[in-house]
Amino acid sequence: MIKIKLFTVTILLLIVNSCTGQKSKNEIISIPSEKKLDDSRHNTSSTENFVFNSDINNQISQVVRTIFQDSKGFFWFGTENGAFKLVDNSLIHIDNIISESGKGVTIKDITEDNDGKIWIGHTDGISSIDGEKVTNYYESDGLISNDIWSIATDKKGRIWIGSIDGVCVFDGQAFTKFTLPEGKVDSTLGISSTRMVHSIFEDSNGTLWFSSNAGLFSYANNSLANVSKKVGVETNFINEIFEDRNGKLWVSTKNGLYNLIDNKGINITKGKIETGKGIGSIAEDKDGNLWFVSNQHYLYAYDGNELIEFNKSENNKGPVVFQIFKDQCNRLWFVGFGGAFRLENGKFIHVTKNGPW
Repeated sequence: MIKIKLFTVTILLLIVNSCTGQKSKNEIISIPSEKKLDDSRHNTSSTENFVFNSDINNQISQVVRTIFQDSKGFFWFGTENGAFKLVDNSLIHIDNIISESGKGVTIKDITEDNDGKIWIGHTDGISSIDGEKVTNYYESDGLISNDIWSIATDKKGRIWIGSIDGVCVFDGQAFTKFTLPEGKVDSTLGISSTRMVHSIFEDSNGTLWFSSNAGLFSYANNSLANVSKKVGVETNFINEIFEDRNGKLWVSTKNGLYNLIDNKGINITKGKIETGKGIGSIAEDKDGNLWFVSNQHYLYAYDGNELIEFNKSENNKGPVVFQIFKDQCNRLWFVGFGGAFRLENGKFIHVTKNGPW
């Protein structure tokens, strides 16, 4: 069995001021100390051993699926109990995001368009928030499906929506179906389909990327290309694509984390870590280290040379991570099953309805 080094990662975070819409001089420094990898650790995706925080009654939500910070600095939290906005250190629930039958929804993804309007994808359609006005859209309005998993805006102002049944695009007036090839059902996941689109992303060059169960696709100059097949990604199950500060593209997949270099996909995790259900969310810290989740439970950083595993303990586990997010103050957030957390001084800080913000 191939062995890698396991490091205990310490994050030295100097808190200068609040990041609720303000600038900060926070510094993030990683200091590794060597330790051997325990090769006997088994692959698991269960949450039965998760240690819940004692402040559970003040949770933002037991499940926080996504976090977003808009251009004005406001934080948005997408949860199983709907959407929350942080205003003046108080969480405001957006009550009017509802299903067509008037019930609450689970938020899956959040984005912002060129005009500052917030767009939210959820379990019963999409919703836009323009100031105090909330507008909900459903299949009856032309959506391809009510079961939305991803949403993104492009530089032209179009809204791209990824669902369990494919992709559609909204120009402000009408929804138009955007056809992607059909893939396969991922039998290891509780919810999957042949047309599921997990993530939509526009890179700095204006190319759109679709991460689906049929592979990774790019769309530029009205041309759709199967990139995963072209660069040699050895799976069609793609979770997301991420662009780092240098414009390099990284792809999280069922069988590893790929770096796209010179029209070739390089799996930097192959034979080195357990992937199980695959690589999940990716983020980049202030120092340019990539952070990512493997098999839902294991947290790694990549400094360009070595894979660094964060050494969790019984009292320092954080959530089962759905998303890693870097805010405008360069702080890393980890949200998922168990709530919302930030990693500060090597410790997961539980962020409840009362902060700390």
